[in-house]
Amino acid sequence: MCPTLANGADSNSVLLAILAELKGIKANQAVFEQKLEALALPPTSPQALVGIASPSLSFTNLPALSSSPSSNGFLQKPEETPKSPSLTARKEATTNGYSQRVILTTYPGQVGIHPIPLNWGASTPQERGPVVASRHVNSLKVRNAIGAYSGSYSIYRALAAACGLIDPSHRPDYTNTEPPVDILHNPSWDDKTKIVSLDPYGHLAPQLFKSYFDAGGSSFLFNPKAQAYLSSSLGIDVRPTIAITKAHIKLIDMDEAVRSGTLEVDGKIVVKTPTDWINANKAASAEAKTARAEGDEAAKPSLYGQFDAGVELNVSKAAIEPVWYLPGIAQRFGITEGALRRSLFEDTGGMYPELLTRHDLKTFLPPIGGMTVYIFGPVSYISDPTKELTLRVHDECNGSDVFGSDICTCRPYLIFGIEEAVKCAQRGGVGIVIYFRKEGRALGEVTKYLVYNARKRGGDNAAQYFQRTELIAGVKDMRFQALMPDVLHWLGIKKIDNMISMSDMKHDAIVSSGIPIHKRYEIPEELIPPDSRVEIDAKIAAGYYSTTTVTDLSKTAGRLWEDVIH
Repeated sequence: MCPTLANGADSNSVLLAILAELKGIKANQAVFEQKLEALALPPTSPQALVGIASPSLSFTNLPALSSSPSSNGFLQKPEETPKSPSLTARKEATTNGYSQRVILTTYPGQVGIHPIPLNWGASTPQERGPVVASRHVNSLKVRNAIGAYSGSYSIYRALAAACGLIDPSHRPDYTNTEPPVDILHNPSWDDKTKIVSLDPYGHLAPQLFKSYFDAGGSSFLFNPKAQAYLSSSLGIDVRPTIAITKAHIKLIDMDEAVRSGTLEVDGKIVVKTPTDWINANKAASAEAKTARAEGDEAAKPSLYGQFDAGVELNVSKAAIEPVWYLPGIAQRFGITEGALRRSLFEDTGGMYPELLTRHDLKTFLPPIGGMTVYIFGPVSYISDPTKELTLRVHDECNGSDVFGSDICTCRPYLIFGIEEAVKCAQRGGVGIVIYFRKEGRALGEVTKYLVYNARKRGGDNAAQYFQRTELIAGVKDMRFQALMPDVLHWLGIKKIDNMISMSDMKHDAIVSSGIPIHKRYEIPEELIPPDSRVEIDAKIAAGYYSTTTVTDLSKTAGRLWEDVIH
């Protein structure tokens, strides 16, 4: 035989041998992957038992989980030494719904990890894909977002799971939860520079991504060539991050506005509270319960008892949880994505290691409060440039908004904004109030009260207003209004006719995002609480919109504790 042919035959044999070996490695890896994934399932799960102990698997020397040596043999310490809570949690995994295998973090390309593609800014929801942050058994391998659903409320869910009040693997029933009004798709939903802090499809997730919710899981096969997932009998835990509903708002301030003649009852936006219905409902409720004892405090006449109960406002509203597209967030603030991820990791106490280990996951559900959007008038008018639009963007202030503290203008400005939004709707336009959960300029209420103490003990003066905050918090404001316009783009707002705000930061952020503001309104003088003039004058001097200027900040002083009898 020709040496060349012989050498060729030998080469082919070697290549075939190598190919066979690679196929064997690939098959063994698939089996190993199945076994490894089974460890993430609850031990009582049929899939877990099949994955661990199936006799058809090639790794026959791997014992079933039930016959594996107990880890307690080498981890257990003497009885007098307190046991680690995590060991107890592992031991109790069969009863609390978690797997025995604790997954602290994951890595790109890790065996069994195949995140569902999430193409932020894609033109259709199918191309974009769902946001999956769940660690449910069927979702953990395909999750494409860091963090947890429900923001800060995920901690309460964890408590409920730990106490056995909720099954950690509970899947919601979304029957009849769809929005009663439509926030329609607009081009901003497809622009990854316009919306980076919320999921524009968040209110439609159960409907748009129902196929994922109904089918998927451990047999949810990834097809790299088609960049798609093939359905099976298990489900992915896809959850909405926005909910829209309709309601009535009952504010005594609106009752007073109607009585004073500054607000009219139109029967559509402002309606009479149905006193007859309230009284009938009260009577029916009383008949359904046992009689109260004489002198029972709860039996005293109520606010709505047998008299005209005033008015209420018809409103559509949306609750929105934050969903961050990390590259877009970084770009918005002019920083690198790496610097953003590191800061988020460090300043959340290392809660989310995947911020550092999963550079392929670009979406993060931060553990912070979201916002609520209140819409007065037809929702369809929001994106209609021919309709007048009034907007108030308000950042939470529990002390004033709820309890009426007079040290700031928050509540009176909020009520003024609501009334102007309602009047705009009555004129044939639409009014919007957006309430952000950014207590104390996003510094928190504890920091805010510390600042109050420093102000009242050190001489409350407008000239030192911001300095007091900076000395304690290190910064005067952390609300980061650069992210605020995202919700305006989600709503489809094209212009703002009336902006009920003095904030230069809010104004500049909105205008810079491409939405023009035609007219700005400062809070009327008569609505400014006496002790809040320190705040308002300091803000005007710092650049807030006003038709006046402050020439001498030192002359504006607040009252001290000694000035009021406590």
